[in-house]
Amino acid sequence: MSVLPDPGASRAVLIGTSRYDHLEQLPAVSNNLTALAGILTGPLSLRMPAPHVTVVENPPDPATVMEPLRQAAAEATDTLLVYYAGHGLIDPHDALTLALPHTQPDRVETCLNYDWLRQILLDSHAERHIVLLDCCYSGLALGRMSAAPGLADQAAVEGTFLLAASAETRTALAPVGDTHTAFTGALLDTLRHGIPGGPPLLDLETVYRHLRLTLEARAHPVPQARNRNSGARVALGRNHADLSAAPVTAAAGAEPDRRLWPDPASIRTVTGFFTNLAAVREASGLTQQEVSRRSAGRISTGSVSRLVNRDTLPATWATTAAYLSACGVPDDQIRQWHSTWQELRQNAATTQTATSAAPHGDTTEPGKARRFSVFWRGRGH
Repeated sequence: MSVLPDPGASRAVLIGTSRYDHLEQLPAVSNNLTALAGILTGPLSLRMPAPHVTVVENPPDPATVMEPLRQAAAEATDTLLVYYAGHGLIDPHDALTLALPHTQPDRVETCLNYDWLRQILLDSHAERHIVLLDCCYSGLALGRMSAAPGLADQAAVEGTFLLAASAETRTALAPVGDTHTAFTGALLDTLRHGIPGGPPLLDLETVYRHLRLTLEARAHPVPQARNRNSGARVALGRNHADLSAAPVTAAAGAEPDRRLWPDPASIRTVTGFFTNLAAVREASGLTQQEVSRRSAGRISTGSVSRLVNRDTLPATWATTAAYLSACGVPDDQIRQWHSTWQELRQNAATTQTATSAAPHGDTTEPGKARRFSVFWRGRGH
């Protein structure tokens, strides 16, 4: 069964190199980073809080990448997404390295060794990992980029879905004049517009198959993927191609398609609670006004908007229950939502009690662990 990550318990680190001292320039990578960050934090994908998406652009050295990666890996308990766009190189030992602005092809110490990144994933607290590699696996030839079979296997991590762009030429990787590289451009289009006739959730297996067909039809190199422990079932968003085509019926006793509804059992944080509440209305195909009307006066249009845009849990359950019922969520799932609400409230109360009981000398700050997870970009010179 496909599942959307809880955005409050997930993190993303987007790494990209667009400017090089010794390799061909890839200006589209900068656009990739901006667009992908916007997608991940917006309603078309995971709705992650902006501080949970870290952008590292043109990092001057490997340490500039490793610190944000370590921070995100320590914070993520649901899903950790890592994206790299730029030149990929193969070192003399046939290991994958990721090029940085000052990388020299014959000096491995100027690259970011993928094994370092891989070790962070292995040590991560996250249950699931998504690795998106939009890079070539080139040697020293700047005009042609060869794909090496087996590197996707080498890059895989248990509990991970790895999606790699197998680009063969510079033109195929970043077509001249295009805003985005070929692979990331197709990925962004998929998340923005969905897949007609596809499933309600765009899980990684579905996205991978769609990208293969799309890029092959454009005569671009097709991506390769590796899955470990059902990582393919993790979704990057809802399928917006078909959302508006299936509004909840108002007929009494009608059974909606349950696959459309967010799973309350996957919610771990308050952020995830409200993100999924908003997704419920999207899945229903109803406007805020229609939800209010279907509630028989129990909630106003303004209450619908305020409910899904809160940042603290409601003290009472009635309004949330009325909202879910008006959207058409089945009764058994509403009971699951209620259980999740109760659990989150209890966790919040326990945390507050523990904080109040901490000695005055305790310098732990709730926001300190997120200091590297700001929307940040380091630029090489």
